Amino acid sequence: MTEPVLSRAQARRIALSAQGFGARFRPRGQVGGAQLRAVADRLGVVQIDSVNAVTRSQYLPFYSRLGPYDPARLDALRDGPRRDRRHLVEYWAHEASLVPAATWPLLGFRMRAARDEAWGSMRRVAREEPGLVDRVRLAVAAHGPLTARAVEQVLAHDAPRRRDGWGWNWSLVKAALEHLFWAGEVTSAGRTRAFERRYALPEAVLPPGVAARGPYAPGAVAEPEGVLGLLRIAARALGVGSEQCLRDYFRLSPAQTQAALPELLAAGDLVPTRIEGWHRPVYLHPQAASPRRVRARALLSPFDSLIWQRDRTRALFGFDYRLEIYVPAARRVHGYYVLPFLLGDALVGRVDARANRATGVLRVPAVHWEPGRGGGADRAELAAELESLASFLGLETVRRG
Repeated sequence: MTEPVLSRAQARRIALSAQGFGARFRPRGQVGGAQLRAVADRLGVVQIDSVNAVTRSQYLPFYSRLGPYDPARLDALRDGPRRDRRHLVEYWAHEASLVPAATWPLLGFRMRAARDEAWGSMRRVAREEPGLVDRVRLAVAAHGPLTARAVEQVLAHDAPRRRDGWGWNWSLVKAALEHLFWAGEVTSAGRTRAFERRYALPEAVLPPGVAARGPYAPGAVAEPEGVLGLLRIAARALGVGSEQCLRDYFRLSPAQTQAALPELLAAGDLVPTRIEGWHRPVYLHPQAASPRRVRARALLSPFDSLIWQRDRTRALFGFDYRLEIYVPAARRVHGYYVLPFLLGDALVGRVDARANRATGVLRVPAVHWEPGRGGGADRAELAAELESLASFLGLETVRRG
């Protein structure tokens, strides 16, 4: 059977549709919990990041796809008081991420491998301070949800902080909590206003059916089943992509993905295809929509799942994107916190932006347009999008330059 061949334009539109772009241009009332849940389920995983130059990164993918909404509604999907209605939970999925609660059991193999896969102080505290790890777990069980500082107060633990070469400066209690979090023995009950994670036992906050399939429960998901489930989510969310794209979505290993591909292909969960000009094997989700047009207009978080896999972004959109947050200021090309500008089915520009909450201003130090873009129509669309973003952020005005 001859593999179907997609043009790059077709592949772009498939990718954008799979990621939920274009819907905000359809008439819609106020964005509520149902729409936010739908986006979370469509994406499968939303990356969290602590940088607050514009807003916390997890809020932007929902705005980019739906337009302005109340961020408290998104927080409620993660932090709500009722276990049976908690739709989102944090875990190390792509990086630190929000995933639908139903996805959490699929990651059990990663939790069970915590001692081998975790890094730095997390692995060290499990090896060198097992008694402390046990005391921390008991404190969370007895008093949670608790922040790391609250656990330290409960334990009256005054161990010195350790500074590792890669920049973190955690107390031993914080390292123990993060080890337990990685291992799935504690989970997140949400975040404080200061972005501190609140730790709790899974059975205290996750829906009962989800907690019952935890990594150490009799009904725990085995690694092959978990990998298959995660790849199915990735395939649906990507629409079309290579093996590298599929495994990067949940940061799976090449061995895990390659072992699962034959079963996914045999079951019809993936369809081999080709993209013009892209020489690596590509897979299409069988239910991926292929619209003739995508009417999108969005400023993207630097951590948006549409642009996670840089080779794919370059191949489909001709857009070579580099995150420059950690680049010394004198060596930055486009700016500190640069939001790609999506217009139609193309990434047409890069917008360096800052939210100055004290003055109510969305500052835009620089805009860089892609070759052939930046005419009057593009600039008008960007101006409208910046005004919309400022309104979403509760800012009063946009200041360019």
